Amino acid sequence: MGIGTKCVQGGYRPGNGEPRQVPIIQSTTFKYDTSEFMGKLFDLEESGYFYTRLQNPTNDHVAAKIAELEGGTAAMLTSSGQAANFYAIFNIASCGDHVVASSDLYGGTYNLFAVTMKRMGIEFTFVSPYASDEELEAAFRPNTKAVFGETIANPALVVLDIERFADAAHRHGVPLIMDNTFATPVHCRPFEFGADIVTHSTTKYMDGHGAGVGGCIVDSGRFDWTKYPEKFPGLCEPDDSYHGITYTERFGLEGAFITKATAQLMRDFGSIQSPQNAFLLNLGLESLHIRMKKHAENGLAVARYLRDSDKVTWVKYCGLEEDRDYELACKYLPNGSCGVVSFAVKGGRAAAEEFMRKLRITAIETHVADARSCCLHPASSTHRQMTDEELEAAGVAPDMIRFSCGLEDAEDLIADIEQALK
Repeated sequence: MGIGTKCVQGGYRPGNGEPRQVPIIQSTTFKYDTSEFMGKLFDLEESGYFYTRLQNPTNDHVAAKIAELEGGTAAMLTSSGQAANFYAIFNIASCGDHVVASSDLYGGTYNLFAVTMKRMGIEFTFVSPYASDEELEAAFRPNTKAVFGETIANPALVVLDIERFADAAHRHGVPLIMDNTFATPVHCRPFEFGADIVTHSTTKYMDGHGAGVGGCIVDSGRFDWTKYPEKFPGLCEPDDSYHGITYTERFGLEGAFITKATAQLMRDFGSIQSPQNAFLLNLGLESLHIRMKKHAENGLAVARYLRDSDKVTWVKYCGLEEDRDYELACKYLPNGSCGVVSFAVKGGRAAAEEFMRKLRITAIETHVADARSCCLHPASSTHRQMTDEELEAAGVAPDMIRFSCGLEDAEDLIADIEQALK
């Protein structure tokens, strides 16, 4: 099936007389006839549901659709994109381990890695997405367990060279984890370029309407954990909390990673996406292929206007021919990138804040990647916990404005920006 057909029909195929729309199974628990059968569920010997904190049918249908869209073998929904990124790392890294990450990351992700997970004993080395091969190689250590990056960085909008980072990861026997939130599988499928795990904040383009917070992890099913059993004992050695099962033996490469993340991490942390939010997410997915085309068209139109304005210092959008990442965008995002444009107005931070106050159509919001246009000054909001040095390292200038083009007419967005600049 094509990507549009998967958006509409993937993940859930009702049988005779069954609901046409994905049903909302708004239940915390599930009834069984015998304790023996329920015991088999707890031992992972049977498929089924026993508590929504671990799994829920509504969530599984929607996760299956996202797995189809990405070309993966298994997926799970989480309560947020932050939870998805945490689970993806913590599923294979623990105290004393190390991860290599691109320095151009969403501020919340950077803080999760550099502060919170550091307290848990996991150390991160942040490398520039433009790092030389030598610099990238130097970042790895014997205890490195993964490489992490964003397809299109939020809000720096840098396009990561997925193949180069995947090759480096695989040379060191570790997977590449890619946050594909901004591109979505409509515009980039990282597995096709060597990535092994993909994460999403489904709150953004996938939901698309600011209706439900959520996240997702998708496994390509291609990374061979069994080649490096000493690196990934959680997947390759018996799990005492499940009567000694070994995930790679029981569920194969196609299912081991997601099953472990569900059976262990979701069991213990409980960051489940509500079935209601999963239902709303599915509604958004059904139009994702249509919306992404319009978002990208609006983003390019706004970027071109800003580029030609004498009131703007700089513009970052990979669809512009003169952009540093234009060639990478042609390779990884040939059908368009996203609707987010980063730029700075002349006059610095104060001018940026004043500009946003003058907008009429576009709202100041923490949100991004919505049907309605919105904008943000990251240095004073999402990235405010970072020092100026950390901001610069992450590609977030103090005067940067992140402008998220919605589905309105491009002419109206440009007119709104023009009157605000004046």
